[in-house]
Amino acid sequence: MSENIFDSWCPGCGNFQILDTLKDTLADLDLSPEDVVIVSGIGQAGKTPHYLSCNMFNGLHGRTLPLATGVKVCNPELTVFAVGGDGDMYGEGGNHLIHAMRRNPDITNIVHNNMVYGLTKGQASPTSQRRFVTPVQVHGVSHEPFNPVAMAITLNASFVARAFSGDREQTSRILKKAIRHRGYALVDILQPCVTFNKVNTFQWFRDNSYYLEDSYDPSDRMGALERTIGQDRFALGVLYTSPERPAFEEGLPVYAESSEPLRTRQLNRDLLAAHIRAKV
Repeated sequence: MSENIFDSWCPGCGNFQILDTLKDTLADLDLSPEDVVIVSGIGQAGKTPHYLSCNMFNGLHGRTLPLATGVKVCNPELTVFAVGGDGDMYGEGGNHLIHAMRRNPDITNIVHNNMVYGLTKGQASPTSQRRFVTPVQVHGVSHEPFNPVAMAITLNASFVARAFSGDREQTSRILKKAIRHRGYALVDILQPCVTFNKVNTFQWFRDNSYYLEDSYDPSDRMGALERTIGQDRFALGVLYTSPERPAFEEGLPVYAESSEPLRTRQLNRDLLAAHIRAKV
């Protein structure tokens, strides 16, 4: 693994801002490195945990969420993140995304959404805008972009937010709320790809987004949908929080008799061996 971050990310990439914001957020929350696990997949965003002092697991393309869920199930005391790009999470990982929202594991899902495949040289991603021209889509993208936050609200995901990498202070506030939330939290972060996406630039995102007003009610599901469907600009902030429901790991039979994580339980080997002998 290269120790030079510039070997992986282009100068000016929004990934730098997301990385720095995440570092500041973890420090502000006083989370110990040994208590944090970041799971990522394949892609430029998937390299984020390489540059953080914490536990990490770099898995397969699109398989970040089931791995992160497994980590949280094995030790619910950990603060677990699933980090990936719009292709990794919304394309290859789309099926896992749906079921993570349904199961509601207590993990924070950070998606670097630059509306292009940056690792594989610039073809359209699930969130690319219509008429976006790429080396593959030479006549421009002809179909509607995937709307992850609208889908999350429709599926009653327990926490849905959108941020912009260029506003580090606001993004950190959103991340803190997501991390403190008990259950699945989606944070879709708009960010530019300075090399392969010359349309959705820093200025474009600023011109085409706005922050939710203080009076906005994130518990209003239909109101949240109205802010995410058929709008000219992207709404930024905590869009939706569902009524409180148990996290996935809390409902598993293995936790029915004890709230202790698996790593703190000890099997009584003598009784187990006696039980096995009695059956034989």
